Amino acid sequence: MLILSFEDGEENIIDQILSCVDEKTKIFKQDIVENKNLCFEGLSIDKYRRVVIHGETEIELTYTEFEILLLLAQNAGIVFSKEQIYDCVWKEPYFGDYNIVMSHIRNLREKIEDNPSKPMYIQTVWGVGYRFNKNLSSGL
Repeated sequence: MLILSFEDGEENIIDQILSCVDEKTKIFKQDIVENKNLCFEGLSIDKYRRVVIHGETEIELTYTEFEILLLLAQNAGIVFSKEQIYDCVWKEPYFGDYNIVMSHIRNLREKIEDNPSKPMYIQTVWGVGYRFNKNLSSGL
C-alpha cells in the first residue's frame, strides 16, 4: 500500500511509487512461474506455452481442444454442461446443436487418454456434462 502526503518531497514520492511498481512486478512474475503447469497423473499442461505432455510425448491439440482441456483441468471436479463449455470456449452463446462440443471432447480423449472408451481424465457425467477427474490432481 502507498500513502502519500503533501509533506513528501517530489523525489520521495517517485521513489515510493517505483518501489511499489517493482514489488507488484516481482509478485506478478512469481505467480506466473509458480502457476505455470497443471500436473496430473501422466498428464502435464503448460498453460502459458500451450503445451500438453502425456507420459513423455507432447500432444498436438487444436486451439479449441486446448481451451476445452484447460477449462476442465483448471476446474477439476466441477461439472460443465455442453452449453457452459461452448459459452466459455467460444466466448459467445450458442443456441443450436451442441454436438460440436461432443466432437471436440471425443477428439481430445483420442489424443490424451490411454483408452478413450474408458476415459481417465475427462469424465462424462451422464445427463449433465463433463468434468476433469479431480482425483488425479497433483499440481493444483
